[in-house]
Amino acid sequence: MSQKATKTWCLRLLPVLLFFISFVTYYWLYSILRSYLGIKPLDSGKSLCHGLHRKWENLNFNISRRTQLFLKLEDFFWREYISKLALPYGVKGSELLLLKVLAVSTHYQLPADIEKLECRTCVVIGNGFTIKNSSLGSKINKYDVVIRLNNAPVKGYENDVGRKTTMRFFYPESASHEPIVHNEPTTLMVLVPFKPQDLRWLKEILYDEKRLGKGFWRPPPQIWRVHFQNIRVLDPHFLHQTAQMLQIPTDRQKPVHPTTGMLAVFVALNYCDVVDIAGFGYPNLKSGKDPIHYYGNDNMNSMKNSYHDLTNEANTLKKLEKSGFISKLPDIYHTTYSKKKTNKQTK
Repeated sequence: MSQKATKTWCLRLLPVLLFFISFVTYYWLYSILRSYLGIKPLDSGKSLCHGLHRKWENLNFNISRRTQLFLKLEDFFWREYISKLALPYGVKGSELLLLKVLAVSTHYQLPADIEKLECRTCVVIGNGFTIKNSSLGSKINKYDVVIRLNNAPVKGYENDVGRKTTMRFFYPESASHEPIVHNEPTTLMVLVPFKPQDLRWLKEILYDEKRLGKGFWRPPPQIWRVHFQNIRVLDPHFLHQTAQMLQIPTDRQKPVHPTTGMLAVFVALNYCDVVDIAGFGYPNLKSGKDPIHYYGNDNMNSMKNSYHDLTNEANTLKKLEKSGFISKLPDIYHTTYSKKKTNKQTK
């Protein structure tokens, strides 16, 4: 090739080379600028969280936000876990039981694919009758995190409540006798300890010790088949935090504690970016024979001696919904109310 031809070929390549250098330089500077300003790249999942990013500090509750949901062995083994309160709002006096429990259940996080999400969409499924015949199942399955409560069944109710279960909050008296049937192999079983007997029950299960079965208002399962790596113990901080949000007095002779459902909502607000709920709400307390669950035969008569302030919790949920921190998925009661309202307007 002649010198003239080589020169001509190089001149033709020069614009391409300059474009390539400019392109690389632009994206290099762009990446540095984004990193310096703390701007994170967008993804398709971010659209659900756009404008709905909720943190505890945004709720103006004057409390600190904690990202650790579950108790860890190192909280007690490597340093003294300082707690001024006994269960249910602290672990004072239960440290040795927790050491034994956490020594076997050695996983303390949520799955990595959830932890790494920039935007976490969560739904808390209540056990209320309102979700019956709602056909919300397919919508519920699309959330990143699905939280269920106590022994609420899934099998046979998938069309209304979905089949996905990321976490299930429970205490021994509310634990399902068939956890394998109504949960997935990866479902995290989150113990909410209210008393030392709750931790002792779990210890007896984990170590296959003799079941004492004392100190429970209802006999818990004696055989409880779950994968030990899926067991978590919720930090009592969150139950205490929830009680404070509900402004529950701690000096009452008769103890009043948040429901598992309300606790799950506040945990979700702490951990998730989008929080929706379904299956919440009780009938009027005067309606003694009205069903309260989408399963079983329990009615409002069974709630007369409840340790929960249901009216207070209902009002709190309404405030959170009105403020935009949570959204309520439409259920059978909403649909019925809307139809009645429409009929009245057309008459």
